[in-house]
Amino acid sequence: MPRQALQAFTRGTVRGVKKETSDTFTLLFDLADCRSPADFMPGQFNMLYVFGVGEVPISVASFGRDSHLMHTIRSVGRVTRLLAAVTTGSSVGIRGPFGRGWPLAEAEGKQLLVIAGGLGLPPLRPVIEAAIAEPGRFDGVKVMYGARTPADLIYSYEYPRWHAAGGCDLLLTVDRGTSDWKGNVGVVTTLFPKAGIDPGRAVALICGPELMLKFSILELAKIGVPAERIFVSLERNMSCATGTCGHCQLGPLFICRDGPVFGYPRLRGFFPREGV
Repeated sequence: MPRQALQAFTRGTVRGVKKETSDTFTLLFDLADCRSPADFMPGQFNMLYVFGVGEVPISVASFGRDSHLMHTIRSVGRVTRLLAAVTTGSSVGIRGPFGRGWPLAEAEGKQLLVIAGGLGLPPLRPVIEAAIAEPGRFDGVKVMYGARTPADLIYSYEYPRWHAAGGCDLLLTVDRGTSDWKGNVGVVTTLFPKAGIDPGRAVALICGPELMLKFSILELAKIGVPAERIFVSLERNMSCATGTCGHCQLGPLFICRDGPVFGYPRLRGFFPREGV
């Protein structure tokens, strides 16, 4: 194992478990090495290790002022299914943090667009919390979040607090509504005309499925948001977290080492592959 990975390893004790949706859950950790959420940058990720089984890359969902390190996980494979079964007091291996985070300094004084789809919201939750903690840091915050159905919207218990925060507008959409859903129905880009985006002063941070990333970039380009003010987080199969195994290679880039957050101009020609 690379020296960097060995130095970053610690044990996390589960202090809380929250069910988000039918297949998604949040774990809250205290770390054996006494680090706090403030030691993890918004946009970075950790490798969560189930002892004797394996590890998976999971984005950091906590903000520096939170009491515990927070990871939101979808149960889709062997390791994540085992993580879904842990209880308060259990131990999980944690290796990290890794990767480059969101460029919040570049967005200071500008209109901040937070655009997320599905499980793309957890990597952006720390950005929302940072904006709420320092309401004068950005010139308005527009959070646009979409999921498949109302039941798939995560962090719904946090929406009232986000709504109440000055300068933070939260817009939600779902692909398929229900009889009691009163909000928008459609893909996340259908929220753009409702958000009051000012292309001349907007900085966009986007995370979600790659098709959603592609069309979000296309729509932002159409309304005049410059490519150099669009940043995306790519979620690919990261295994070693150090750029050694090559599983997450994208052209000359390694998502785990060079990302997962990239300025869009750096990805042009690699992602999206058509239309932008």
